[in-house]
Amino acid sequence: MKSRLVITLLAFVLIGDLCFARQVLIVVGPDHHGPGSHEPIAGARLLKHCIENLQNAPGHHAEVIESWPTVEQQEKADTIVFLGDTFPPNRFDDPARNLADLHRMMQRGCGIVCLHYATGLKKEDVSSTGEHPLLGWMGGYFANPGSTHHESYARIFDKARITPAKTAHPVLRGWKEFVIRDEPYGNNYFGPDDNKPATNVTILATSLQPPEAPQREAVAWCVQRADKGRGFGIVMPHFYKNWGNDDLRTFVLNGIVWTAGGKIPRAGVISETPDLKSFGPKSVEPE
Repeated sequence: MKSRLVITLLAFVLIGDLCFARQVLIVVGPDHHGPGSHEPIAGARLLKHCIENLQNAPGHHAEVIESWPTVEQQEKADTIVFLGDTFPPNRFDDPARNLADLHRMMQRGCGIVCLHYATGLKKEDVSSTGEHPLLGWMGGYFANPGSTHHESYARIFDKARITPAKTAHPVLRGWKEFVIRDEPYGNNYFGPDDNKPATNVTILATSLQPPEAPQREAVAWCVQRADKGRGFGIVMPHFYKNWGNDDLRTFVLNGIVWTAGGKIPRAGVISETPDLKSFGPKSVEPE
């Protein structure tokens, strides 16, 4: 009788884990950076490996593609993650169709994540006042230099200090303040109200920059949308080798799992420090 009860309890645990499993679709857009910088396809493979091997949040699945997703892929995704030189839906063929597809995904509550330059929109992508669906889907974006409504900036800092916000958001679990050589974009765009984030947007991390005239810049944020979907934007990492930083990697993985509707453990999601060379980068060190 006892053994039967134990088996039943184990079955409930396993079923519970499967219920919390999520499907992550990682979309890699065009990239024109040199070896060691961005490395979006290697970064995507690394993320897939980490997502599928989380030590304390098992059962998640990830798929990496380098083209616009099929209808089947769109329908299966609990969250969609973008890497590439500016927001990939605007760089692939037929941006209007791509944005319409995303609109349908967002309406059903799908999450969205953009990493580093994939948070970026060009002048031609937005209206003269900066309107673009990404602002609502993700809560903010990097306004590419040359934009008329707002200009963000991109600059590499040898010692960028990334500070978690003073809030109890689940994405902040399991990582602490860290210092990193990277290109955390500044003056990111959050909307026409004096660039203040909307009320459903949470700033997750900031950095005091530039050193000569420091201001507290938002470098990661998230949104809980009215459609029940979630968005997460983070303007790092520029250098591929920074995926080896455990705090940064935990931060990003937390954001991905959270946007997919997964539960974030108290310790944050835990992944082993990956062997960076095993995911096929052109280089681990930047040229």
